Amino acid sequence: MPLRISLTGSGSPAEQIRDQLRGLIVTGHLLGEERLPSVRQLAADLGVAPGTVAKAYRSLEAEGLITSRIGAGTRVAPQTRGTPRAVLEHARALAEAGIREGVDFEEAVRVLRAMWQE
Repeated sequence: MPLRISLTGSGSPAEQIRDQLRGLIVTGHLLGEERLPSVRQLAADLGVAPGTVAKAYRSLEAEGLITSRIGAGTRVAPQTRGTPRAVLEHARALAEAGIREGVDFEEAVRVLRAMWQE
């Protein structure tokens, strides 16, 4: 599957790259041991500075979602597992309902956090 990242949302480009890659990993679109583009390649593809991609990669590595090794490149961490299908389906339903009802993303997150605490 080709990696598709777009820089159209809010937040810094590094945050957008990090968030989109995290999403691809936890939804199972990127699997354990799958190789990611090099920092330079992804930066060129997105039209951003290599430091921007490096920052996103460092953040994902700190979270344990990816590993980087000289000579071996950057890969999805082998122990990474996707989010269970039922959770993904309910998250998709929440997103669709929020959009349909005119609830913005931050409000939906606040509702989810409140429900999580119950």
